[in-house]
Amino acid sequence: MDYKLHAVGIQSQLEMGSITENGSVHEFEDESLFSPELGTQKMQPNHIAEYGSVSGGFPPGGSKRWRNGVYRSIKTVVFSNKLNLLMPFGPLAILVHISSGHNGWVFFLSLLGITPLAERLGYATEQLAFYTGATVGGLLNATFGNATELIIAIYALRSRMIRVVQLSLLGSILSNMLLVLGCAFFCGGLVFYRKEQVFNKATAVVNSGLLLMAVMGLLFPAVLHYTHTEVHYGKSELALSRFSSCVMLVVYAAYLFFQLRGQTDLYVPLSEEVSQNGEGADDGDEETPEISKWESLIWLGIMTAWISILSEYLVDAIEGTSQAWNIPISFIGVILLPIVGNAAEHASAIMFAMKDKLDISLGVAIGSSTQISMFAIPFCVVVGWIMGQPMDLNFQLFETATLFITVIVVAFFLQEGTSNYFKGLMLILCYVIVAASFFVHEDPIQTDGNDPKP
Repeated sequence: MDYKLHAVGIQSQLEMGSITENGSVHEFEDESLFSPELGTQKMQPNHIAEYGSVSGGFPPGGSKRWRNGVYRSIKTVVFSNKLNLLMPFGPLAILVHISSGHNGWVFFLSLLGITPLAERLGYATEQLAFYTGATVGGLLNATFGNATELIIAIYALRSRMIRVVQLSLLGSILSNMLLVLGCAFFCGGLVFYRKEQVFNKATAVVNSGLLLMAVMGLLFPAVLHYTHTEVHYGKSELALSRFSSCVMLVVYAAYLFFQLRGQTDLYVPLSEEVSQNGEGADDGDEETPEISKWESLIWLGIMTAWISILSEYLVDAIEGTSQAWNIPISFIGVILLPIVGNAAEHASAIMFAMKDKLDISLGVAIGSSTQISMFAIPFCVVVGWIMGQPMDLNFQLFETATLFITVIVVAFFLQEGTSNYFKGLMLILCYVIVAASFFVHEDPIQTDGNDPKP
């Protein structure tokens, strides 16, 4: 609240600075914004003539301040990031869809248009967390951090594209664990090449355990399917998936309670994290929010709505793009779509690693993978259950094996609690191998019609 009062005070001084007497600005004029009595006492007749009658409703200066506030908010959110130069590609994708209907171009332009929106969604969430504190801020990060993936998944579920849902969520986990974390380790290692960066090993162990539990939830339905040991063929696998999803959601809720009430280091606001590292004096300008609480909420709504609109065009163009570009749907879902959803995580993880704040980078990359595996995937199974869609946890053998090996590799890299550029390079090259594997992988399920019905 004090941030908002300070900002309004500065703004009022700037606007009232032209009202001078003997060449100096009137002292305490901005206090009239907060104290009506004081403002009436200080307002002289010549001031009333300039501002308008006191009883005439809102003064002209109020609407001017409102317009300046809107302009400042738009300038801060829209024009402060070079990545936002990609925003016009979103409307262009809609125009291409209406005029020509070329699925390849619609998909490509929608992909470019959603990328800056995903990054700005993370920015608005970060700004709102300044006002809500650690507990609510952690919940907001958990909810909106992967909002883009969830929106795309729900639209794909509504279109009965269950494999796209499975592949895009799986790809987001792989991208966060290998590409995002690898780039953070690599860039941070190059900046601090003379030493090994360290992070909280206990937090990494907890996240690795949750990821292994997620692998267990995905592995058993796949094994049940491929060993043909279902009690009721076509039904037991789906029932097991729904039961396991409910259990995973309970575990994720317990994990949030554990982190927010006991071990809060993943969700500590940036200001507290900086002060803990003893760098508060140097980075004080980074601790203040750039937009107000209500501005953050409004921008969250705008970005979410715009992502929802573009996601519909993106999902509808996936199958046509696969045929037009001769690219497997599995490659589109596992590699291309997560690049959009992880834009915010990618930038944040690298930025914090280059500032030697590796705990925050780890929370962004591994924490996001944990959220997707323990919340987003089970949540989509439950939503599919409500919609009457047979969304299950059987991600097929190749995909499940890829996830299992990835979790094991990353767990080994995290067990020492240190990182360097060589570890980052190995994680990036592991992701290159995964991408090449899915480029030559043919999905055994061509249509959703082969999936068992509930």
